[in-house]
Amino acid sequence: MVQKRHAWKRRKIWRFGRGGKVRRNVKDRLFRFLFERDREALLELYNALNGTDYKDSSQLEIVTIESAVYVVMKNDLAFVLAGTLSMYEHQSTYSPNLPVRFLIYLAQEYQMVIERAEKSLYGEGLISLPTPKCVVFYNGAKEMPEEKTIRLSDAFEDRSAKADVELTVQVLNINHGHNRLLMEKCRVLREYAAFVDIMRTCMREGKRTETALADAVDYCIENGILEKVLRENRAEVLGMLLEEFDVEKYERTLKSEGREEGIREGMEIGKRQGIEQGIRCMVEVLQEAGQTKAQVAEALVAKYSLSEDGAKEKLSLYWK
Repeated sequence: MVQKRHAWKRRKIWRFGRGGKVRRNVKDRLFRFLFERDREALLELYNALNGTDYKDSSQLEIVTIESAVYVVMKNDLAFVLAGTLSMYEHQSTYSPNLPVRFLIYLAQEYQMVIERAEKSLYGEGLISLPTPKCVVFYNGAKEMPEEKTIRLSDAFEDRSAKADVELTVQVLNINHGHNRLLMEKCRVLREYAAFVDIMRTCMREGKRTETALADAVDYCIENGILEKVLRENRAEVLGMLLEEFDVEKYERTLKSEGREEGIREGMEIGKRQGIEQGIRCMVEVLQEAGQTKAQVAEALVAKYSLSEDGAKEKLSLYWK
């Protein structure tokens, strides 16, 4: 029941924006907007990351997939340069599942390469594939190191076996004040980080979201931070930011509601059918609501006066 209700809410918010129009898509992200529309900035970012000095931005071939089957697997940017397929994604929430997401996206990209080559995978000739490079630009509120490498093999169940497949993702912290050398080499990335920092400062002042974002945009225009883009596209940028903040707020609320509703349902069933059945139901409902084992164990300890070992034992019994 909880799962169905949440699924309906997700469908509703992703389908409709303000005024009932379909608005939520991968283009509604400021990071992508900045670099996709400015090839010089994208080339500067590529050079900064790879220690290269390419000059001709027309050599960049944008290959970001616009109509992926798995919408949540879309990347912000994908382009080919000098035999390298660079896949860039901006994230304000860290996820350990990024490698498998990139793997799915990479498979879609390679499928397009094969189709363009008009060659058969079963033929004798080798199909040339661009070398993948997966990078995540992280600017969330959670503390993160300057740089972090995560691997597909981190998710493999049998870690002792030698895997035949691997994919690595480079996660870079682009919060203001981090990765200074990279920022010095790419002006747009540096100013984007400053803009996000200013935006958060305005939000902390307790103003309404719309007012805080508008103040941040005005301040940056006045102080030469992304000035040209913000001045020429002010309304569009504010629309993107409002959409992103709305969805992030919704997702946080949904998780909170799911946790609270799961606890309530677990307690009610516990009263009717006995403590053990209630514990089992709480574990199952909270798991479906997206809670981690640690969070569920904490809820069990609080609501059923279990010891930590006792909560872990119940998790081992009922966690699917």
